Amino acid sequence: MQTAQLPIPLSQQLQGKNLIVFDGTCVFCSAFFRFMWRHDRAQKFHYTTAQSPLGQALYAALNLPLTEFETNLVITHGQIHQRLDAFAAAMAELPLPWRWLRHCRLLPGVVKDAIYKPIARNRYRIFGRYDTCLIPDAALKSRFLDLT
Repeated sequence: MQTAQLPIPLSQQLQGKNLIVFDGTCVFCSAFFRFMWRHDRAQKFHYTTAQSPLGQALYAALNLPLTEFETNLVITHGQIHQRLDAFAAAMAELPLPWRWLRHCRLLPGVVKDAIYKPIARNRYRIFGRYDTCLIPDAALKSRFLDLT
Protein backbone atom coordinates (compact mmCIF):
# COMPACT_ATOMS: atom_id res chain seq x y z
CA MET A 1 0.00 0.00 0.00
CA GLN A 2 1.28 3.47 -0.85
CA THR A 3 0.18 5.23 2.35
CA ALA A 4 2.16 7.15 4.95
CA GLN A 5 1.42 9.20 8.06
CA LEU A 6 1.37 12.95 7.49
CA PRO A 7 4.41 14.63 9.14
CA ILE A 8 3.44 16.69 12.21
CA PRO A 9 4.33 20.17 10.83
CA LEU A 10 2.30 19.50 7.69
CA SER A 11 -0.49 17.96 9.74
CA GLN A 12 -0.68 21.14 11.80
CA GLN A 13 -0.74 23.25 8.64
CA LEU A 14 -3.61 21.22 7.14
CA GLN A 15 -5.62 21.22 10.39
CA GLY A 16 -7.39 17.96 9.54
CA LYS A 17 -8.38 18.98 6.01
CA ASN A 18 -8.50 16.40 3.24
CA LEU A 19 -6.28 17.47 0.36
CA ILE A 20 -5.63 16.50 -3.25
CA VAL A 21 -2.22 17.47 -4.64
CA PHE A 22 -2.06 17.32 -8.43
CA ASP A 23 0.36 18.30 -11.19
CA GLY A 24 -1.04 21.64 -12.32
CA THR A 25 0.53 21.46 -15.78
CA CYS A 26 -0.70 17.93 -16.56
CA VAL A 27 -3.92 17.82 -18.59
CA PHE A 28 -4.83 14.37 -17.23
CA CYS A 29 -4.10 15.34 -13.60
CA SER A 30 -6.09 18.56 -13.96
CA ALA A 31 -9.00 16.53 -15.36
CA PHE A 32 -8.90 14.39 -12.20
CA PHE A 33 -9.01 17.58 -10.11
CA ARG A 34 -11.99 18.89 -12.11
CA PHE A 35 -13.77 15.52 -11.72
CA MET A 36 -13.27 15.66 -7.96
CA TRP A 37 -14.38 19.30 -7.82
CA ARG A 38 -17.64 18.43 -9.64
CA HIS A 39 -18.46 15.30 -7.64
CA ASP A 40 -17.30 16.34 -4.16
CA ARG A 41 -20.63 17.96 -3.34
CA ALA A 42 -19.97 17.69 0.39
CA GLN A 43 -16.77 19.72 -0.17
CA LYS A 44 -14.63 17.24 1.75
CA PHE A 45 -11.49 18.13 -0.22
CA HIS A 46 -9.20 21.09 -0.59
CA TYR A 47 -6.71 21.26 -3.45
CA THR A 48 -3.22 22.42 -4.25
CA THR A 49 -0.82 21.87 -7.10
CA ALA A 50 2.39 19.91 -6.80
CA GLN A 51 4.18 23.07 -7.92
CA SER A 52 2.89 25.11 -4.94
CA PRO A 53 4.93 25.56 -1.73
CA LEU A 54 2.62 23.15 0.12
CA GLY A 55 2.79 20.60 -2.70
CA GLN A 56 6.57 20.86 -2.76
CA ALA A 57 6.74 20.36 1.03
CA LEU A 58 4.58 17.24 0.79
CA TYR A 59 6.65 15.75 -2.05
CA ALA A 60 9.85 16.54 -0.13
CA ALA A 61 8.48 14.89 3.04
CA LEU A 62 7.95 11.70 1.02
CA ASN A 63 11.36 11.95 -0.68
CA LEU A 64 9.64 12.25 -4.05
CA PRO A 65 11.14 14.23 -6.96
CA LEU A 66 10.28 17.93 -6.78
CA THR A 67 10.05 18.44 -10.55
CA GLU A 68 8.60 15.18 -11.92
CA PHE A 69 5.22 14.51 -10.38
CA GLU A 70 4.52 10.92 -11.38
CA THR A 71 2.08 10.48 -8.52
CA ASN A 72 -0.78 12.53 -7.27
CA LEU A 73 -1.14 12.72 -3.50
CA VAL A 74 -4.39 12.42 -1.62
CA ILE A 75 -4.49 13.16 2.09
CA THR A 76 -7.45 11.83 4.04
CA HIS A 77 -7.74 11.56 7.82
CA GLY A 78 -4.03 12.40 8.31
CA GLN A 79 -2.78 9.74 5.89
CA ILE A 80 -0.93 10.48 2.63
CA HIS A 81 -1.87 8.17 -0.22
CA GLN A 82 0.08 7.80 -3.48
CA ARG A 83 -0.59 6.42 -6.95
CA LEU A 84 -3.67 4.19 -7.31
CA ASP A 85 -4.14 4.16 -3.53
CA ALA A 86 -4.56 7.95 -3.77
CA PHE A 87 -7.28 7.50 -6.36
CA ALA A 88 -9.00 4.90 -4.14
CA ALA A 89 -8.81 7.19 -1.11
CA ALA A 90 -10.37 10.04 -3.08
CA MET A 91 -13.14 7.81 -4.44
CA ALA A 92 -13.90 6.56 -0.91
CA GLU A 93 -14.94 10.11 0.05
CA LEU A 94 -17.36 10.57 -2.87
CA PRO A 95 -21.00 9.48 -2.97
CA LEU A 96 -22.18 6.40 -4.83
CA PRO A 97 -21.66 5.25 -7.53
CA TRP A 98 -18.12 6.69 -7.44
CA ARG A 99 -17.46 5.31 -3.96
CA TRP A 100 -17.38 1.79 -5.41
CA LEU A 101 -14.10 2.64 -7.15
CA ARG A 102 -12.39 2.70 -3.74
CA HIS A 103 -12.15 -1.07 -4.04
CA CYS A 104 -9.30 -0.75 -6.54
CA ARG A 105 -7.06 -0.40 -3.45
CA LEU A 106 -7.60 -4.13 -2.87
CA LEU A 107 -5.71 -5.05 -6.03
CA PRO A 108 -2.23 -6.49 -5.45
CA GLY A 109 0.53 -3.87 -5.54
CA VAL A 110 2.09 -5.33 -8.67
CA VAL A 111 -1.24 -5.01 -10.52
CA LYS A 112 -1.83 -1.46 -9.27
CA ASP A 113 1.67 -0.43 -10.36
CA ALA A 114 1.21 -2.10 -13.77
CA ILE A 115 -1.89 0.05 -14.27
CA TYR A 116 -0.66 3.31 -12.76
CA LYS A 117 3.01 3.65 -13.64
CA PRO A 118 2.80 3.50 -17.47
CA ILE A 119 0.08 6.15 -17.48
CA ALA A 120 2.01 8.36 -15.03
CA ARG A 121 5.25 8.11 -17.05
CA ASN A 122 3.55 8.90 -20.35
CA ARG A 123 0.80 11.29 -19.25
CA TYR A 124 2.26 14.37 -20.98
CA ARG A 125 2.78 12.49 -24.24
CA ILE A 126 -0.68 10.89 -24.17
CA PHE A 127 -2.83 13.69 -22.75
CA GLY A 128 -0.74 16.84 -23.16
CA ARG A 129 0.62 19.55 -20.94
CA TYR A 130 -0.48 23.06 -20.04
CA ASP A 131 2.06 25.87 -20.38
CA THR A 132 1.07 27.24 -16.97
CA CYS A 133 -0.66 25.95 -13.86
CA LEU A 134 -4.39 26.37 -13.40
CA ILE A 135 -5.51 29.80 -12.20
CA PRO A 136 -8.73 29.22 -10.26
CA ASP A 137 -11.69 31.59 -10.33
CA ALA A 138 -13.10 33.00 -7.08
CA ALA A 139 -15.33 29.97 -6.41
CA LEU A 140 -12.44 27.54 -6.84
CA LYS A 141 -9.93 29.71 -5.01
CA SER A 142 -11.72 29.20 -1.70
CA ARG A 143 -11.04 25.45 -1.95
CA PHE A 144 -7.35 25.83 -2.78
CA LEU A 145 -4.68 25.90 -0.10
CA ASP A 146 -1.53 27.97 -0.69
CA LEU A 147 -3.41 30.62 -2.68
CA THR A 148 -3.82 33.86 -0.81
